[in-house]
Amino acid sequence: MKFSKKGKSSSGSFVGRNLTKPIAIMLIAAFVGFGIYSMWETNPNVRSAIGQYIDNGDIKTLEVRYTPEKIMELYGKELLSEGERSFQKAELKFYPHTLLDVKYSTADKNTKEGILLWSLVDGEMVINCDRWETTHGFQDAINAQANRNDFKILNALEKSKGKLTIDQLQKELHIEEEIFLSWLENAKEKHLVIQKGNEVQLHFQNPRLFVSPQTKMSQCAVSKPYNYAQKVSRRYSPSQIEKTARAAFGQDFTIRSQEAIFLPVYSIEILNPDGSVRTADFNAVTGTPVVLR
Repeated sequence: MKFSKKGKSSSGSFVGRNLTKPIAIMLIAAFVGFGIYSMWETNPNVRSAIGQYIDNGDIKTLEVRYTPEKIMELYGKELLSEGERSFQKAELKFYPHTLLDVKYSTADKNTKEGILLWSLVDGEMVINCDRWETTHGFQDAINAQANRNDFKILNALEKSKGKLTIDQLQKELHIEEEIFLSWLENAKEKHLVIQKGNEVQLHFQNPRLFVSPQTKMSQCAVSKPYNYAQKVSRRYSPSQIEKTARAAFGQDFTIRSQEAIFLPVYSIEILNPDGSVRTADFNAVTGTPVVLR
């Protein structure tokens, strides 16, 4: 009996030691993990250093067509104000976009395939890369988390020059009054439309939302080395863009693939007479000023 009791005690001690080791390891790992997390959250310099280490390499970008010298030749008189200012330096930045390979239906029910370039900085779709023509209104739609019903209202209004009476809008949408009023109230709460008396109108200045989901793009995409500091931070994620595109372009719209692509932009510094420095950004593909809303 003594032998049996001694054996039981030895076994319990052995089990205890084996249980203590993994618990201790887990506690140490949790402590180290919390320390790393705290350092990451409270020290932006650490985040920047790690980002620069892991985020250097090659990126896919549209091909540069204009040099800073050419841009200054085109816009120098405007930028330098007849010699009162002076050109300092130009830095190449990369603005993030998402390139979507898509399929969609046209008004005559034919299927089309194409590519769709969308900015992750201002939330707008690029219609034509040659002129850098873009939409206006998708940024607000993304911020408002506009759904398919919202876009049906927005498209109906844009087709009618931005405004319709309540009765006209309901007839255009071909839905029952109760459903229509629910849709309309939702769009008003999101500040996508406003109602003035018996009229409903788009709540955008110069809206451009009712477009074909395709980008005219003749530029070549190339791989280019870069460093972390050259990448402009995105305001929107590819998933936000995809969700909005599906809401905007209907049930026949589908995304077959998606990849990251960047727009090269020259950030040109101008020295003012008072010693201050202002920055002007120019699209390196088209040579035109970058205007962000």
